[in-house]
Amino acid sequence: MEKIKFNIDSFKKGFKRFVELNKIQTPKIDATMGVAIRASIMTVLVLAILGGGLVYANRGKVFNYFAAQALKDRQSALSSDSNSKNPRAYVNTPLLSQESLVVDTVKQVKPAVVSIIISKDVPKYITVPGSGGANPFGGIFGNDPFFNQFFNAPQLQQNGTEKKEIGGGSGFLVSSNGLIVTNKHVVEDKTAEYTVFTNDGKKHAATVIARDPVLDVAVIKIEGAGYPYLSFGDSNKLNVGQTVIAIGNALGEFKNTVSVGVVSGLSRKITAGDASGKSELLSNVIQTDAAINPGNSGGPLLDLNGMVIGVNVAVAQGSQNIGFALPADSIKSVVDSVKSTGKIIRPYVGIRYVPVTAELKDRNNLSVDYGILVSRGATSSDLAVIPGSPADKAGIVENDIILSVDGVKIDAEHDFASVIRGKSVGSTVSLEVLHKGTNETLALTLTEAPQS
Repeated sequence: MEKIKFNIDSFKKGFKRFVELNKIQTPKIDATMGVAIRASIMTVLVLAILGGGLVYANRGKVFNYFAAQALKDRQSALSSDSNSKNPRAYVNTPLLSQESLVVDTVKQVKPAVVSIIISKDVPKYITVPGSGGANPFGGIFGNDPFFNQFFNAPQLQQNGTEKKEIGGGSGFLVSSNGLIVTNKHVVEDKTAEYTVFTNDGKKHAATVIARDPVLDVAVIKIEGAGYPYLSFGDSNKLNVGQTVIAIGNALGEFKNTVSVGVVSGLSRKITAGDASGKSELLSNVIQTDAAINPGNSGGPLLDLNGMVIGVNVAVAQGSQNIGFALPADSIKSVVDSVKSTGKIIRPYVGIRYVPVTAELKDRNNLSVDYGILVSRGATSSDLAVIPGSPADKAGIVENDIILSVDGVKIDAEHDFASVIRGKSVGSTVSLEVLHKGTNETLALTLTEAPQS
């Protein structure tokens, strides 16, 4: 018993000593740990604030990255499940990314989209004093409006002119110093004045820098600097079914109207006309079901990354949701040319022609159903080959059929104008020409197209 009691007493003494020592040392240990903990917490908070700030500043890019990853994952799921026996196994995959991407893209690009107002001096009329009197035949015809209109209508005469808004269109900034792309038909009237309204509501006088002699595109400029602007994407990589966004001044009244659709078709060929009766053939255009209305002309067609993949140009009359846009790859060279030279430089051949089709072949007993037939225009002054032009110097004459350019067959898929547009001024191209039933190869050196 004594041994057990001794051991317990020893344990009590040891424990008491441990507590005393602990009371002395604990404050020092706690203080050191407190400083370390507080320093760690502050470090974490600073890093969190900095990280959060960086993420917020780049929230658009961060969201686009994760959204793109989500789309890739979904596409991978669709691909891997394509052979699944359950076709609905992947139908309910969330599509939150598309709606959010559209909203985010519109917010990013809207500041660079502009509305263009066309103004012009038009005749001003006043009523001739004393005109519009009573019917001299009295009550013979009673109050019949049909007869009374011939006697009671006031006479008008011109009294100078007044400036009025006669139309509108859309455009988008392509440089920080105020260069704007639009359609040529929007700014075609050389006697009109053009005013640009930017997204912030400010009004700017615009100057037409260049009108493309080939495509329905023009470049105008407003004074100033530091403008937000858009960049071009690669229209050659578009896929049918791809989501696109159109933005423009719909009907010349509803600024920055947004419509969303898909790429409905590629490499379309259309004949577009305007209200004045003028028409032009547009080839290699993008078809979309995104709503494009009068006034949208010249506005951008965008992908979900906010890149311009087309310029809205026309809508099929009497149709529903059939719109067209010029591909971005055709517009890039225009913008680059204006930025470097102040004008649009295009390669020039100097011929008038009609595409050879199966119908044209049968009607004129031709030996081929592709290529272009060099022919006169509607009047005697519209020569088939322009004197002194590259075509004239190369030896091309009326009724020749150009079959290919640098080995590219000229047909419905590769029209002559598009192939030539892809060449550079000063380059020499090889033409395969059917001349009086004989195939010949001619070398033609492209020159700069005359300014219209």
